[in-house]
Amino acid sequence: MKKRILNGALVAVLCASMLTSTGCIGSFSLTNRLLGWNKTVGNKFLNELVFFAFWVLPVYEVTGLADLLVLNSIEFWSGRNPMGDHASTTVENSKGERMEIIADATGYDIRNTNTGKSYRLEHDAADDSWGVVADGQRHVIFAWVDETHVSMPVDGNGNFRTFETSATGLYAYSAIER
Repeated sequence: MKKRILNGALVAVLCASMLTSTGCIGSFSLTNRLLGWNKTVGNKFLNELVFFAFWVLPVYEVTGLADLLVLNSIEFWSGRNPMGDHASTTVENSKGERMEIIADATGYDIRNTNTGKSYRLEHDAADDSWGVVADGQRHVIFAWVDETHVSMPVDGNGNFRTFETSATGLYAYSAIER
C-alpha cells in the first residue's frame, strides 16, 4: 500500500512538472549555488560527507524540485532567474575599505561597507555605453564605437572624442588636459 501511494505521488509530480514545464532546461541556480557552497566547506573528504548527507536528508532533492517547478519556469517566462542573476563579492580597496560588488544582467552595484556610500556601473545596450549612476544621474564613462574604438568624455562640458583601444589610444587620452 505504501509503495502504491509513493508511486501515485511520483506520477502526480511528474504530471505536474510536464504541465508546468516550459520546455526550458533552465540554469538550476539554487541547486548549483548549494553545490558551489559545498565545494568550499573543506577538503574533499568533508565535501563528500556533506554531499552525501545532503542527499540523504533530501536537501538536494528539495532544491532540485524548487528549481524544476518554480525557479526555472520563472526564468523561462521572465528571462531572469530570481536566484541566478546576482553574483556578489567583497573586495578591499587600497585604503583598506571593504567594497561589496553585486553583479546583475545590466551592471554592478558597488557599496562601501565602511561608509555605506554606493553607486552603480551600468551598461546601456541602446548605445553600447557604460556609465556610473550616482545621486540618480547617469554619467557616461565610455561608449563603444566599434571593436577597436571607444568614445570618451574629454572635458566636463559633455564633449566626447573617439580613441583607439590600444596603447596609442590610451596615451592620446591621458595626454588631454582637463
